[in-house]
Formats: sequence, C-alpha cells, structure tokens
Amino acid sequence: MGLLDRLFGAGQETSAPPAPKYQHVKIHPQVDSGIAPTKDGFAGGTLTCKCQTDPVVVRVGAQTAHNHVCGCTKCWKPKGAIFSQVAVVGSDKVTVEQNADKLELVDASATIQRHACKGCGVHMYGRVEDAGHPFHGLDFVHTELSQERGWATPEFAAFVSSIIEAGVDPGRMFEIRGRLNEIGLPPYDCLSPALMDVIATHVAKSKGVLA
Repeated sequence: MGLLDRLFGAGQETSAPPAPKYQHVKIHPQVDSGIAPTKDGFAGGTLTCKCQTDPVVVRVGAQTAHNHVCGCTKCWKPKGAIFSQVAVVGSDKVTVEQNADKLELVDASATIQRHACKGCGVHMYGRVEDAGHPFHGLDFVHTELSQERGWATPEFAAFVSSIIEAGVDPGRMFEIRGRLNEIGLPPYDCLSPALMDVIATHVAKSKGVLA
C-alpha cells in the first residue's frame, strides 16, 4: 500500500454500522419494524375501527401533525403494545362517515374527549372541547387505523414514564428509552419541546404576559 493509500484509507474496508442493541424491545407495531415516511402532498384518508361487521368509519380530510408514540394510560393501544401512536389534526377535518351510533364517550371528565367504538373499544378520535385549552380545535387520531400510506411520521415519544403506571416493570425503562432513541423517537416524560412551547405560549397570552 502506498503512502497516499495509508494516509487517506484507500482500499480499506469500511466498518459496518453498529447493530441495534435494543431490537428485542417492542414499542408499537407501527414502529417496531421501521418507520414509514411521510408522503408529500398527502391529504388524509379514512380510519376504520376493528369491528368485522358495521365498523365505525371516520374521514380525516388533511395530513396530521405531531405524530408520536404515547405512554399515557388514557390513549388506546393495540393489544400487546406498551405505547399508543397518536397524531393531531384540525377538528373541522374529522367527520364520522359510518355507524356514528356505535360511538361512546370514554371519560366525560377528561380534557381529551375520546370517542370509542362500543363494539371493539377502539378510540376513533379524541376532541378537546374546552375553548380555553391550548389544543382546542384539534382532534387526536390513530392513523394506524387507516389503510392509506403517507401519514405524518412519528417524531418523538411522550409521557414515557407513564408506562410504569400501566404495569411495565420499572427495571425495563433503560432499554425502552434506548430503543426509542435507537429508532429516532426521542423520549420525553411530557410532550415534545415544541408542543410544550405551544402550551406555555397559550398560557402566557391568556395571562397577558405576551401580546
């Protein structure tokens, strides 16, 4: 090997990227095997509950935002998942197209009014009705209920510590956070910094601190 080869590494094998350390940790079916990319120009689709007959069908007429996996104990999760996956969209873009009579309110006292199918239990959308809340005018939806591909990709993990309240062994938290970082979903024990800024800005404006 010549001097230039030795200096600049010509002809040397490039080392392979490190293998995932936490691939055995399962987060949610939508992210465990790779995260699907967002599709440019995607304009929404339909969400369908899990009922085999007369399913509830909800149309979402726009792309979603702030998609994330959530560890809270309120969000609907598919069987076996320790996180839910949830995104937001304008409430005016959400319409129940079929079998609205099968929907019931999960918890009338909750900030997010989650509407679930009485047949299969799936949450079809969650609406913030409080006009004074920072997220008023937004609905929370589970895009995994759609057959369309191209929804906004998940960006982070929220309320990670809350999975302990759902029964996850606290001793697993290191590897769970490791897996979330590994797949590009930075873990937070609240919402993402961007969403926390939205909340703080709303509060500051309501108090007259900001114009």
